[in-house]
Amino acid sequence: MSNYTISDVQALREIYPEPKGIAAAKQLSALDQHCRNFIAHSPFLVLGTDGDVSPKGDDPGFVQIVDDNTLIIPDRKGNNRMDSLENILDNPNVGLLFMIPGVDETLRVNGKAELTVDPEILDPLAINGRTPASAIVIHVEEAYLHCAKALKRAHIWSSEAQVAKGTIPTAGRMFADQLGEDPVATDKIYDGHIKDDLAEEGRT
Repeated sequence: MSNYTISDVQALREIYPEPKGIAAAKQLSALDQHCRNFIAHSPFLVLGTDGDVSPKGDDPGFVQIVDDNTLIIPDRKGNNRMDSLENILDNPNVGLLFMIPGVDETLRVNGKAELTVDPEILDPLAINGRTPASAIVIHVEEAYLHCAKALKRAHIWSSEAQVAKGTIPTAGRMFADQLGEDPVATDKIYDGHIKDDLAEEGRT
């Protein structure tokens, strides 16, 4: 191990002093009105499970707020890898990062998760008659707003920060290179899956 490797909290605190002021006081044990409002307007979150992160997106308000300590995230049709869902079964500790387009602050929520197929939970989450395959119930233990510095540094919402078209190859091309497949065919298959899945939900 390198002499420069940080291996304990004391070494960390020699670099980063204890938080104070708002940074220390802002952590809540339940959702307040500002957290609920943020979640209600968020169309996108990142779900962190045991060594994995996964994006979740839908119309604003897709995450249901049951009460100040309970959230429900619908799990709609996807690639069927189930990485996050399997992780939750092994380790229920999760972290959520909510984002709102145009807002540089984010909302962090930590807690424990469980999976459900209860029709009373899934049926109200249906879109165009299609209920999600399952739902993730989050039991909130911590919630706090994260400052805007990271997103401001990244200029994440600025049109000027968008990379030129073609800088990043199409997903089909990247998959084709990784798998040794034909890029044109892979692009077509990938685009078809996306369109078909969204069409089944009545989306474009």
